[in-house]
Amino acid sequence: MSVFTQLARPELETFLAPYGLGRLLDFQGIAAGSENTNYFISLEKGEYVLTLVERGPINEMPFFIELLDVLHDADLPVPYALRTQDGQALRELKGKPALLQPRLAGKHIRLANAQHCTQVGELLGHLHLATRDKVLERRTDRGLDWMLAEGPALKADLAPESADLLQKALDEMTARKAHILALPRANLHGDLFRDNAMFEGTHLTGLIDFYNACSGPMLYDVAIALNDWCADDAGNIDAPRARALLGAYAALRPFTASEAELWPTLLRVACVRFWLSRLIAAHAFAGQDVLIHDPGEFEQRLAAHQKVSIQLPFAL
Repeated sequence: MSVFTQLARPELETFLAPYGLGRLLDFQGIAAGSENTNYFISLEKGEYVLTLVERGPINEMPFFIELLDVLHDADLPVPYALRTQDGQALRELKGKPALLQPRLAGKHIRLANAQHCTQVGELLGHLHLATRDKVLERRTDRGLDWMLAEGPALKADLAPESADLLQKALDEMTARKAHILALPRANLHGDLFRDNAMFEGTHLTGLIDFYNACSGPMLYDVAIALNDWCADDAGNIDAPRARALLGAYAALRPFTASEAELWPTLLRVACVRFWLSRLIAAHAFAGQDVLIHDPGEFEQRLAAHQKVSIQLPFAL
């Protein structure tokens, strides 16, 4: 269970009292997280999620709070930091930055269809449109420079075929880095996987876990989402789902010629980012009772993306 910081009822009651949301009825650790500690909190006045941020410096927390306020003000279904009765949004609990947010309706889905992907494409388009004219700057700590630094070290422990696949991707990244960074920018979710979206049926009711959010190329965010929502069991892109996601997104924000050219590269970059981060997590938490995602999933997807047949709507 990925609850890195254990909390007892008395310390929770003390922390929650300043919000004025009534008596604590129940609380439960959430096992799905792999980086932060999250609890479901039931209070007399509603259902909430308490997050203790385990990774990242506290001085970046105002960015996340401001970004979620911007998206909430744009009527997007996102969590946002509740304020205490004296106006505090960011607080501390057991030495960790802590936020209390409304619990969004819906549940995660395991199997995505074209209707789900249409909803994801639309929401991602609205997210980018809400921020591209006034980007809140935050450099991701797992961007191109991080991949190019970590990749060679991690490559040493891979089988020769896997190491060659990774090196080919790193070489492409080096060659095209300047072009990637010149693509149209906005604020990115950075981790729009199925376990970060909430649905009721085929209606998307919430987007959660913004702790990988940053500023950067919008196309990278699209690639991250498509790699999870539109991949089949063999790592190949499922064409109907991909067309649904990309078409819904492009209806709100048309892709540019430079994005169409770099699309296959960005799909591969997005695979490398999560392959490497999962390899690091698998090593760091080996033998511990922590949710570890399979690094091999993104190695498989990177191999499948050596040839990309699904182009952006701009290029069709």
